[in-house]
Amino acid sequence: MDSFLLSEWLLQRFDPSDGGPAYRRLYQLICRAILDNHLVAGARLPSSRDLAAELGIARNTVLQVYDQLSEEGYVRAGVGRGTYVQDISQDLVETLPASRPDTERPAVRAADVQTLSTRGQALISHLGFSNRQAGAFMPGIPDVREFPLKTWARIQNRLWRTEPWGLMRYAPAGGYGPARQAISDYLGSVRAVRSTAQQVIMTTGIHQGVDVAARLLCDPGDTVWVEEPAYWGVRNLLSVSGLRLVPIPVDDEGLWPEGAALDQPPRLIVVAPSHQYPLGMVMSLARRRMLLDYARQVSCWIIEDDYDSEFRYGTRPLASLQGMDESGRVLYAGSFSKTLCPGLRVGFLVVPESLADVFANAVADLYREGNMMNQAVLAEFIRDGHLAQHIRRVRRRYAERRLCLIEAIDRHFGQALEIIGDDAGLHLILALPDGVDDTLVVRDALQQGVVTRALSTYYLERAHARPGLLLGYAGVTPTEIRPASDILAGVVGAYL
Repeated sequence: MDSFLLSEWLLQRFDPSDGGPAYRRLYQLICRAILDNHLVAGARLPSSRDLAAELGIARNTVLQVYDQLSEEGYVRAGVGRGTYVQDISQDLVETLPASRPDTERPAVRAADVQTLSTRGQALISHLGFSNRQAGAFMPGIPDVREFPLKTWARIQNRLWRTEPWGLMRYAPAGGYGPARQAISDYLGSVRAVRSTAQQVIMTTGIHQGVDVAARLLCDPGDTVWVEEPAYWGVRNLLSVSGLRLVPIPVDDEGLWPEGAALDQPPRLIVVAPSHQYPLGMVMSLARRRMLLDYARQVSCWIIEDDYDSEFRYGTRPLASLQGMDESGRVLYAGSFSKTLCPGLRVGFLVVPESLADVFANAVADLYREGNMMNQAVLAEFIRDGHLAQHIRRVRRRYAERRLCLIEAIDRHFGQALEIIGDDAGLHLILALPDGVDDTLVVRDALQQGVVTRALSTYYLERAHARPGLLLGYAGVTPTEIRPASDILAGVVGAYL
């Protein structure tokens, strides 16, 4: 294409009245002409004066485009000598392998898993995340419509007016000091966690807390005990870190290691003693003492996942495992995703005093923590009693919704199907008979607009998995629960 033809080509594609900067659109068009070989190496571009006149734009706009093309190596220009297209193919020819004829070229998939690393493939093949994060009966989700927006906004607006600049920087190691203190005080009063503010490390949630603990305390190949079944998110995180996961069964009293497992001590144990996920049992006091004694004897670490202990209906939870720990082996992980809202992305990790500085510095270096405004608002929100008030209020709401769902299940199935883990948390489990494929039930329910999760997918050893459905009730009102339960009952009934 010569300069005359380029002018014609551009006139067909360039409209000065289109939105956006004219120089950017002209630059993109000439780049396209060069990359698509409409303009071959050595072709001369029109003079800036002529092209400006042809296109009806300022000459300075064309000069700006030519300068940019020259800087990026598309063209070469010299005063009085014109502007010519550079040969940009040579470097590619020398570095790329000889291509095969099109008939031999394999089809390229949009997302070829084989291009990922081994641990990347492992992660993608065990994904548990869903793009559906609301509605009946998505488990583990609070009702964000209950978020105390006015109170939160009032505190936040005042902070924006009075001290914004310091809260817009990266957070100091460990997080915003007043938030760490407020969380330490709160956990001490409601969960019997023993800590100073320095032991509280601010995170974006339990995932990040477990991630940094695994990085600092474990090496690839180390053994980690996880509950069987267990939350897929933490399990996958540990697995892709190169750790060897050993599933330890749970019974009515919680984690129950025995036999060969005890003979091969782990480096790390991850448990949810206050409300096992997903089955819902509370670890007995005897098991807690056993676990703490074992960790002390073999010098392993325990991560206590306390994700929703605030929501118990009719009974008070046992004190935290960390509060019973006399040897400094427990790291206590929590967040405000269930008590306030997941989008807040504020969590915490309470570490033994000997690890406090190490963890604070590691989190700062690995993740460059910010989000101090949310931490600052949260500090006042807790200190002024708003968090405790909010939890009391939503606990009553969730208790009503839990009862509504139980009544709906009883109306449809009577005593034919067992309900498991319904005395705490944000979900319950509807057990299904052996032989029922709960993943198919989930699939069919989703096709009719009802969201649930298959219990069998939470087992590491799927051969021993029991079928069931996790049904979240916190995020849906009774008027939403009733019609959704009718739909679900029809789906489940087809498999019974």
